[in-house]
Amino acid sequence: MLIITASSGSNLELARLIESEAKAQGVNCNILDLCNLNLPLFHPGVKEKGAGDGLVELQNALHSHKSIFICAPEYNGLTPPVLSNAIAWLSVGCSDFRELFNQRPVALGSHSGGGGGRVLIAMRQQFSYLGCTVLGRELLATFQKPAKPETIQALVQDLIKLESISS
Repeated sequence: MLIITASSGSNLELARLIESEAKAQGVNCNILDLCNLNLPLFHPGVKEKGAGDGLVELQNALHSHKSIFICAPEYNGLTPPVLSNAIAWLSVGCSDFRELFNQRPVALGSHSGGGGGRVLIAMRQQFSYLGCTVLGRELLATFQKPAKPETIQALVQDLIKLESISS
């Protein structure tokens, strides 16, 4: 399981909770913080220059894991720019872009100060469009409402089940 976080703050903490639960269930998992990849802002003018080692690291991480758990905060009702940018780079910088996502099990989570519901909807729409099998259940935490351990446990179990089906 690849746990992708789109912030180095509360969503990284959420990713660590997921990692701890996954390891307790015997799952091989890694956290990838998109903020540490230092991908340049994608636009057509920089496409030819490429995204460098960060894109290679992201692509290799996706190839090395059967499922993804994405933790992203809500930014103005949508996904954070670092997540959108990473997907944009993958779409133009990888020869097997669709293969990275088609039928891949994905769980969604958010720790957001502004509610988080909208980013979960936006990510569900985007990852479904990319061909992923997105779990129906989601993980939503705020500063007032911490993540429920039983929700994390259930989502990890659901990803494990989907991994075995998609293999």
